[in-house]
Amino acid sequence: MNDKLIVALILSFAAAPVAAAPDVERMAAAVDARVVEWRRDIHEHPELGNREFRTAALVAAHLRGLGLEVRTEVAHTGVVAILRTGRPGPRIALRADMDALPVTEQVDLPFASKVTTEFRGQTTGVMHACGHDAHVAILMGVAEALVRARDELTGEVQFIFQPAEEGAPEGEEGGAGLMLREGLFADFKPDAVFALHVSAGIPSDTIAVRPGPFLAAADSFRIVVKGRQAHGSRPWSGVDPIVAAADIIGTAQTLVSRRSELTRAPVVVTFGAINGGIRQNIIPDEVEMIGTIRTFEPDMRELVFEGLGEIAERVASAHGATVELQIPWLDGYPVTRNEPELTARMRPALERAGKVIEIPPITGAEDFSMYGDYAPALFFFVGATPPGQDMSAVPTNHSPLFYLDEAALKLGTRAMLEVALEALGR
Repeated sequence: MNDKLIVALILSFAAAPVAAAPDVERMAAAVDARVVEWRRDIHEHPELGNREFRTAALVAAHLRGLGLEVRTEVAHTGVVAILRTGRPGPRIALRADMDALPVTEQVDLPFASKVTTEFRGQTTGVMHACGHDAHVAILMGVAEALVRARDELTGEVQFIFQPAEEGAPEGEEGGAGLMLREGLFADFKPDAVFALHVSAGIPSDTIAVRPGPFLAAADSFRIVVKGRQAHGSRPWSGVDPIVAAADIIGTAQTLVSRRSELTRAPVVVTFGAINGGIRQNIIPDEVEMIGTIRTFEPDMRELVFEGLGEIAERVASAHGATVELQIPWLDGYPVTRNEPELTARMRPALERAGKVIEIPPITGAEDFSMYGDYAPALFFFVGATPPGQDMSAVPTNHSPLFYLDEAALKLGTRAMLEVALEALGR
């Protein structure tokens, strides 16, 4: 190529109009007030997994109003929409989870939940104690902002409003796994998939992330200890499953403290509920125990599965009891891994939204991990606690006192817009 042609090409590029990159602050500011309104409305009307009927209807109506292609009743109550810019470019997916928890709210808010329901045979309150109301509202705002900027964008965006991240009701399927089995990515294969999660104990001006393993694999277990009923005054005439269950719980702690190589990765075994007996002077026939297992390495996960079953059987036998084991029980979640190259590429985008810190692996879990089997994935935390508080003392996610500083809504909207625009090829 001769020098004159090179100069001509340079001049032609210089003279050509250059589209300005979308202004994230302008885009976000235009939806901020509505995001707050949506979040408060959803918070006041929480719904458990696979029952997010009102929330799904609200989301679907908004997305249709934006002129998007919308699918409903995906994995029971999921809503999926696609924004097509009409110009070639990357395909990305953005996900928000919609379900609440069986928790009775104790936060004094004008829009606090007063909803109650039956859960595992008990009456309980229902509360967005994990902040999924914020996730839904943020993604509704992001969808609106990206639609308004459609003429400045290339590629395609899939918006995923997912039910049952906290787990489907017993006897049902749900969540990310069911959405994927029903063909979520069959006709839309994303180049990257993103999600955020509001988190208590992190300031609401801060984003937390890490490359590689970020959240633990989560599995549940169910152990039923079977004894023989007797009068409480004559324990020798029966087999006490309560005493055997207590012994199993104590001995199971050695799976973590003595059998897991904790210098490699954390392991958690937690008994979350024990049910047995109905009267103070009757030794019951059986005791049911359910709980959760958190691991980061496959071999350590298998060690806990095998060891917990072995301990339960042998300890129960020593008491003259037997056990019925479901280890694992229900559907589990794999480790949530942030693809390192994608995380590095998106770090500057997150830093444009707010302060970014890198944190150690977290033993919480997310079924967002399943999307990572289909595309490079990035999951990050947005702080939910007002700056200046003692972060170690605030009520955590899943607490009846969980409180969301609404500044997190603004930060989350900007962070998701930044990574979306970066991934689309700003």
